[in-house]
Amino acid sequence: MSGPRRADRPALVHNASMTNDAPRPVYFLSDSTGITAETLGNTLLTQFPENDFDRITVPFITTIDQARAVVNVIDGLAVTGLRPIVFSTAVGSEIRQTLAKCEGIVVDLIGTHVGVLESALGTTASGEPGRAHGLGNAARYQSRMAAVEYAMEHDDGQSLRALEKAQVILVAPSRCGKTPTTMYLALQHGIFAANFPLVDEDFEKEGLPRPLRPFISKCFGLTTNPLRLSQVRTERRRGSPYASLRQCGFELRSAERLYVSHGIPYLNSASVSVEEMAATILQRMNLKH
Repeated sequence: MSGPRRADRPALVHNASMTNDAPRPVYFLSDSTGITAETLGNTLLTQFPENDFDRITVPFITTIDQARAVVNVIDGLAVTGLRPIVFSTAVGSEIRQTLAKCEGIVVDLIGTHVGVLESALGTTASGEPGRAHGLGNAARYQSRMAAVEYAMEHDDGQSLRALEKAQVILVAPSRCGKTPTTMYLALQHGIFAANFPLVDEDFEKEGLPRPLRPFISKCFGLTTNPLRLSQVRTERRRGSPYASLRQCGFELRSAERLYVSHGIPYLNSASVSVEEMAATILQRMNLKH
């Protein structure tokens, strides 16, 4: 079993002197990567914004002994009076049943639904872990890897080669979220996404950059708010004109005028997650994945 993942400090055991005012311990347990447990579990936790959570992910629980070790830790914490919340996506029935016996509050994200599907499909689940993020679908995996390579080659306008293969081209001033969004679209959805930066020269001409003109139907714009952009740029070049609030405001206003004048759909990324941006782009560009 690989080590636990934790946002603040790597540890499997929470503070034994924990009180009811302490953050509620939350465990994401899996016999594979833990990505699904984290994603679904955190989605549920967002519905409780007034609560403070201390999150730990324990992936690759592949033996009964490993499962029992995790259960012992959770049971030890439960004795303190603040029972951990446990999100489990263990697929193997023995490991799933072992984890379910812990004294935490268990949300079984797989077992709860497997029986329903087995009944509906008239067959038995394989019980094979790792298929959601593994190589179960070789063709889809290869497609995603090809999309990632394309996104890396076409990041920030580094390459204009084969732009016709792009399914979407993100256009925006520097540091508006182009790169993480194209990488997410590629890795998660297998979308061939390029991104192209807007610079002062483009704003002076007040027209779409020449390399993008044949592909205007594939363009999607990003914007943000000036203060947020200035903060992000300051981390990179403190005290520079590039990071000034005035420059950021100018670039964002110019970019939005450009989007509107050319009919390019766009999205404000200031308070939107990468996942939400990707979903919006897929929907508004009618992209299949």
